[in-house]
Amino acid sequence: MTDLTGTTVAVIATDGFEDSELSSPLEAVRNAGATVEVLAPAAGTITGKNGTEVPVDRTTADAAQAEFDAIILPGGTGNADKLRMNADAVGIVRRHVEADRPLGAICHAAWTLVEADAVRGRTLTSYPSLQTDLRNAGATWVDEEVVVDGNLVSSRTPDDLPAFDAKIVEVFGRGAAG
Repeated sequence: MTDLTGTTVAVIATDGFEDSELSSPLEAVRNAGATVEVLAPAAGTITGKNGTEVPVDRTTADAAQAEFDAIILPGGTGNADKLRMNADAVGIVRRHVEADRPLGAICHAAWTLVEADAVRGRTLTSYPSLQTDLRNAGATWVDEEVVVDGNLVSSRTPDDLPAFDAKIVEVFGRGAAG
């Protein structure tokens, strides 16, 4: 297994996240040795659509100029819709992708990537209902369980979490080494 010791991973989410799409990748990178920081638009705790509560380490405003080794964007329709409207979250993602640092996005999280203009010329996957949004933003959309395009890892649904988790640990490890 890839060792992510010394790597700081931001998980950017808000209320309405898909519970397993936050908890499973977070656990995967922590188990690989990464330090994880949960960012959200508001301080306190965020709650998943199935009731999982996660403490927020920093607000997106407080972390707006921070740099992270990698970022995880969990899905959940409400979560993704709110995040793409948060200028600080979008700015963090935009700068991270422009710096060619690793990022993993699953399900509806691709909406934040679209808002950050981070999909043009890329190949990725997402929840199938986003394929038109992604194509209109200049991406090539494919229906695969996990897709890697450079340092961008994307996946479709909770069913794909085992493959997504393994791939983000691998790609985040490459990013930390390079």
